[in-house]
Amino acid sequence: MFKNKTVLITGGTGSFGKQFTGELLANYDFKKIIILSRDEFKQDLMRKEFTLKYGPEKMKRIRFFIGDIRDKDRLKRAFKGVDIIIHAAAMKQVPACEYNPTEAIKTNIIGAMNIIDAALDEGVEKVVALSTDKAVNPINLYGGTKLVSDKLFVSANAYSGANGTKFALVRYGNVSGSRGSVIPFFGDLIKAGADELPVTDERMTRFWMTLDKAVRLVMMAVEKMTGGETFVYKNPSYKVVDICKAMAPDAKIKIIGIREGEKIHEVMITKDDSRYTYDYGEYYIIYPNFEWFDFEKSFKPGGVSIEDGFEYHSGNNSEWLSVEDIRRLIKKYNLV
Repeated sequence: MFKNKTVLITGGTGSFGKQFTGELLANYDFKKIIILSRDEFKQDLMRKEFTLKYGPEKMKRIRFFIGDIRDKDRLKRAFKGVDIIIHAAAMKQVPACEYNPTEAIKTNIIGAMNIIDAALDEGVEKVVALSTDKAVNPINLYGGTKLVSDKLFVSANAYSGANGTKFALVRYGNVSGSRGSVIPFFGDLIKAGADELPVTDERMTRFWMTLDKAVRLVMMAVEKMTGGETFVYKNPSYKVVDICKAMAPDAKIKIIGIREGEKIHEVMITKDDSRYTYDYGEYYIIYPNFEWFDFEKSFKPGGVSIEDGFEYHSGNNSEWLSVEDIRRLIKKYNLV
């Protein structure tokens, strides 16, 4: 899949980018990895960390490019000779996007347009862009910008031609234990001696998604994509109040009210998308519904059409984690 391929990761110094790069270094044969990001300090930290972990010999095949996805000229230079792009760069923090809407638009929408144009111009083979549950029926600006970004990447296949660049999406929600997520937040409060933990709404549910599974989803998309698909993994759900019970059984739970732009459940597939969604056992694929999309040619064998009106969200899931399950997984993945 990656043999003799040059792989570029936008936002490559983030949690996902580091996990994906580590997976390539440990388990795959490739030609070169390019880490494209804006922060020279994070690049320096990543270079030192990975040199210690994987050795200087493997690091000879990694390049660190300072660049911004807002800068199309820099992208065109960076994409020369690149075969596969994993697009992970984005403004992701909901409050930051609400307070800086034009900056979110420049990064998440204009940046997506720049990546598409540069990939087409430079003859990149495949582009996999990371989506989010917040792009589904968005209620905040971050979700709105990612919805537009998703639409751009799907429709880009109409401009690439039969043998041109292929674009696909992977969609998942909050990654358990990632920066800004609830588990490290509660962990910091517990370490500080808090005797109560704040929960916005007692009905709140989320999917349990780990970084290694997010990486596997992207790997699968790179392997199986023909262009235009959205890949969605199936994951167990949990109640946020059960996170509190797992981490601090004696702590009180304080309901503080839902925040602006926050949803009760993570939604991955809407009822309207159900008509174009197929179940592949471990995951779903949402296929495009456009005249230019050749469904017969692109359909992956083994998929079963799901029922019209089906909706996949963390509140109606068939698989749930218990308090003990959560406690075990937090320990297994060393999340606090």
